[in-house]
Amino acid sequence: MPFRNRLTERLGIEHPVLLAPMDYVAGGRLAAAVSQAGGLGLIGGGYGDGPWLGRAFDAAGNARVGCGFITWSLAKQPALLGQALARGPAAVMLSFGDPRPFAREIHEAGATLICQVQTVAQAHEAMEAGAGVIVAQGTEAGGHGQSLPLTTLLPLVVEACPDIPVVAAGGIADGRGLAAAMTYGAEGVMMGTRFYVTEEADIDPRAKARAVAAGPGETVRSIVFDIARKNVWPAPYTGRVLRNATTERWLGREAEMQEHAEEVAADYAVARARGDFDVAGVIVGEASALIHDIPPAAAVVECVVREAEAAIARAARV
Repeated sequence: MPFRNRLTERLGIEHPVLLAPMDYVAGGRLAAAVSQAGGLGLIGGGYGDGPWLGRAFDAAGNARVGCGFITWSLAKQPALLGQALARGPAAVMLSFGDPRPFAREIHEAGATLICQVQTVAQAHEAMEAGAGVIVAQGTEAGGHGQSLPLTTLLPLVVEACPDIPVVAAGGIADGRGLAAAMTYGAEGVMMGTRFYVTEEADIDPRAKARAVAAGPGETVRSIVFDIARKNVWPAPYTGRVLRNATTERWLGREAEMQEHAEEVAADYAVARARGDFDVAGVIVGEASALIHDIPPAAAVVECVVREAEAAIARAARV
């Protein structure tokens, strides 16, 4: 039986599966593939690159997609929001900062405001902003986030926001994750790492291969790669990536790393350009341990829904 709930109704989607708007990785082709499979694809507006954003919307064609921004970075380039809204997105997601200064423009454009939160206090800000959907992101997620695990954060946010559909994010890669999230009160899931490792993701195939090969415990949350990219985030956000030679060298020595920031950043840029992921970061989360293939995005959506239905049916028989 297909899932029908407040989330699917509010977003006008068939399946309660959302693509995380990963910066540069979630381009128009990937977002379109997720939407065409019945979920909602969100283009990764990230730190803000106007020409790239335009090309991503072009690549999505006529697919009904949304877009996501890093809120504290969008505040430095607010015109990018208007650029995105001019393309008629189904939704705009704001993460890592106060969404309230941008909420009115999003509402007036007719897009659904999705707010990603890492604390209950942020969930209250999202409610004040008129969020139509709230994403509770646990520390298991790849990329940036905070420290609360999803199994603690999710029920707290669900309790705090009874009138808003809540989506679970962090450590989810299959239908078992969707089924489990629903038992905690979520009405859907947002996945980044699982879609990072798909055919349509705009990332080096060598990075995808590393994510597939990763086992349990092979990611780490730190600021090492932010220093290496000369892009340190405001506290308390840190980034989760796969362990590699860079983390082995600098983890726990971040102050010393800062002293060599120019040299480290130059080496990192060269490594990233040549696809050397012993040095460059593979920005994935704990869910990488559950991923063993690189399928089309549509197959991921279909598999997640099918597995969730089966998991819920099994639980009902116990």
